[in-house]
Amino acid sequence: MRFKRALSAGLSLAVAVPALSACFAETSPHDAVSEFLVGWQTGRYADAARRTDGDPEKVSAALENVGLQLDAASIRFSLKGLKTSGETADATFHVQVDLGDNNPLWQYDNKLPLHLVDGRWKVRWSPSVIHPELREGQRFAVDAPSEPRQPVFDRNGDPLQEEATLYVAGVVPATLKDRETLCEQLFQLTGFAQDRLLSRIVSAPPQSFVPLVTFGRAKYAQLSDRLDGIAGLQIDKKQQPVAPAQPVEIIGKVGTITPETEQLLGGPQRAGDTVGQGGLQKAYQDQLTGSTGTRVITYDLKTGEQVAELAEWEGRLNTSVKTTLDKGVQRAADLAVGGSAPAALVAVDAPTGEILAVGSHDMHQEHDALAGRYPPGTAFSIVAAEGLLATGLDRKQRVPCPADRTVGGARFQQATAPAGTAPTVTAGFAQGCVTALAALSRRIDAQALAKSAAHFGIGGDWGLPLRSFSGTVPAASTDAAKARVIAGQSVRVSPLAMALVAGAVASGTWRPPTLVTSPSSPDPSADVEPAVAPSPVPLDTRTLDGLRAMMRAGVTSGTAVAAAAPGEPVHGVSSAVTYTDKKRQRNLSWFVGWQGDVAVAVLAETTDPAAGARMAGAFFRSGVTAS
Repeated sequence: MRFKRALSAGLSLAVAVPALSACFAETSPHDAVSEFLVGWQTGRYADAARRTDGDPEKVSAALENVGLQLDAASIRFSLKGLKTSGETADATFHVQVDLGDNNPLWQYDNKLPLHLVDGRWKVRWSPSVIHPELREGQRFAVDAPSEPRQPVFDRNGDPLQEEATLYVAGVVPATLKDRETLCEQLFQLTGFAQDRLLSRIVSAPPQSFVPLVTFGRAKYAQLSDRLDGIAGLQIDKKQQPVAPAQPVEIIGKVGTITPETEQLLGGPQRAGDTVGQGGLQKAYQDQLTGSTGTRVITYDLKTGEQVAELAEWEGRLNTSVKTTLDKGVQRAADLAVGGSAPAALVAVDAPTGEILAVGSHDMHQEHDALAGRYPPGTAFSIVAAEGLLATGLDRKQRVPCPADRTVGGARFQQATAPAGTAPTVTAGFAQGCVTALAALSRRIDAQALAKSAAHFGIGGDWGLPLRSFSGTVPAASTDAAKARVIAGQSVRVSPLAMALVAGAVASGTWRPPTLVTSPSSPDPSADVEPAVAPSPVPLDTRTLDGLRAMMRAGVTSGTAVAAAAPGEPVHGVSSAVTYTDKKRQRNLSWFVGWQGDVAVAVLAETTDPAAGARMAGAFFRSGVTAS
């Protein structure tokens, strides 16, 4: 059983008992009190029973059953007072019962009546010695009902998971004929510790259904025949919101409690509960499940009815999680990236930074879309252009786009020279001409370039409840280093970071991303403890019109023409990136831009340079960006 023997050092009583001669009575009841309480506390129940006037076997069994009936981790005592009057005495003592499972200590005060029996002090035995309200024919029980898991909602209150059937195997203790055998058989099937299963049964109210193990559909189908063969085991089918809708890896899957997760989670989780295995379901596990309330009761052994409630601790109410996601926008994102190439699309609400959708195909929505580390190529020139325009750079200035250019000793090559456009700053930006953009490195210093990156939240702490990556920009003190930053070669960003860049240009203010609006913070024990979100950063109004015009040119006359869509003007740029990752050559296609109030970043792993823009166009043409 789970009742643990506590060290007698926790009891401030003398243990040593002097030998008594047959001619002299004990002069003080102190030793009787000490031996009784220390014996009870340390599990030497027979020693404690010998210091009472009751039947030793019955008293010993009653004391041992206290820990079993309460499923207690320990019981500890402290003596508060002792008064003697002739051949009687009364001791007052304090009791601390550790009910385990992160429950508070159950504490109460009680009295030990004593009297002299044949010259020895004895505790006058009755059940009230255990607790002042316990009577003959009664016993303790612990009632710990749990609430079902709460759902995760999108911004409109629509659930982001579907109901699924869970199979809860449990028992009604009063109906069991052989609980030990049942627990042994269940242990053999599931691996849940036999003593824990048995202690839950022993400590529960006899007429209550006691959940022991929960199974998902597949596991239950595998074991159902063997479970049916366990006498006394009942199966309770429950519907709970555990099957995630898209974005699956952001919402997170939900599983049943296993022996391993039970040990890991401890506390509020009990058999019959569910556990988030990833995403928001894991980050907000504590809030979605709450914590189990606990009642200590007594009940009548003959009728099985409750007699009294001795203590109650209210559990923390579980609560749903409300996100900024939008199911309609999510559907459009999923359709847009649903081709053959691995891809991710992140959509944010430009005025607020709220994440609307995270679509993916053969990419992980959290690890790649939110927390991936990719070179953005010339799409990063959006960030650099903000700094360049602030220095007074004229967007109409002529900047040639040769096939090959060396800047500060670093060589840059343009795969295909743009045709039919004048070689201006705007044209180089819209066409993603790396040789033209690299040449602008002499127009901006390292400090201004770093400041521009900071304006767009690159390298900051966002405060999301899931893993995310805001980007890194290396120190760039030379023209070559600055050119690599402007061209997006030495920079690393996530699709989420670039979606926020687009949102900043669209709205005029960079804002940190938001994914969850309620509750205010995730479980403190989650894998990621979010930092305090940074403050919004207004962009320089002197540069915004020029920057927006350059991004509009990316769709009207640049490489992002495939992103064009009816409705409000689409702004954006695209880029193609070839780089080496872990000795493997990889090819990326980016689009970064917006339509209306919806800003997006698309990343596709493909040699097709227009893939990102085409996916963005499909997304915009779905109509979800219409105001």
